[in-house]
Amino acid sequence: MRLDVICMGNLNYDITFILERFPEFHEKVNAKEVYTGLGGSAGNTATWLSLLGLKVGFIGSVGNDDFGRLHLEFFKKIGVDTRGIKVVDEPTGVAVMMVIGEDKRIVKYPGANRFKEVREDYLKLARHLHLSSNPLSLVEKAVTLAKNLGLTVSFDPGEMEVPKNIEEKVDILMMNEDEFKRKYGDLKNITKVKSRIAIATLNGGGALVRDQNGKVYEVRGLSAKAVDTTGGGDSFNAGFIYGFLNGWDVVSSAKLGMLLAYLTVQKVGARSAVIPLEEVKKKANELNLDLPFNSS
Repeated sequence: MRLDVICMGNLNYDITFILERFPEFHEKVNAKEVYTGLGGSAGNTATWLSLLGLKVGFIGSVGNDDFGRLHLEFFKKIGVDTRGIKVVDEPTGVAVMMVIGEDKRIVKYPGANRFKEVREDYLKLARHLHLSSNPLSLVEKAVTLAKNLGLTVSFDPGEMEVPKNIEEKVDILMMNEDEFKRKYGDLKNITKVKSRIAIATLNGGGALVRDQNGKVYEVRGLSAKAVDTTGGGDSFNAGFIYGFLNGWDVVSSAKLGMLLAYLTVQKVGARSAVIPLEEVKKKANELNLDLPFNSS
């Protein structure tokens, strides 16, 4: 089966507490709400891409436990190919989040995620590879293999450093504003990033995008009161990748990413807001985003 996109990254079971305040030392507080569900940055992006109608595969690793089975069952239900996911005798990754508006504290246990593997025969099935945060050696191997096979590559490194040899090979380098500033300083330095396209998603909604010709665009227009920002960047990534693979310009692609992020942060949980393509089109029309879906 041919694939449009393979996503590679962690698969976690998320536990999200919505709080009025964070606990002090040795203090217990009650959460206002709790959300439990499937997460992991690349997994969230893969979920949106599949619901948008693309053929999606995944490279990852889960434990031989209930959480691991939930991941595999969910992906199969929404049509994500799971042949690149290993099942190992380690606990599936877990992430615990404490959230107050846009303030978020996270504790993670990687578990089975440490055992994912990149296979050339699997990468050959796709035309695009999307990477989230992974061990550097694995990122280097995946990017090199993908480029040798003729795939385009997007990379959301999160807190990872991005070596110049990776930066130069990547077609789309995407990160949030805070991560960008930690790595590159001022946002105006987006013109110096060596990837073909560079993106910094902006606090409060929207994005700064530098295209392959060096032109910089600021895309704004949707701003939501954030209930939970978990998965907002992953949703943006899915929207931009969808536009990119359908030949849209960078502004239209970023607008779709902004829309998906806008929907995501208004609900608790990274995947709670995921809706099919036809509903996304309706939302875009309601918000007058003028996206070129008919040309896709």
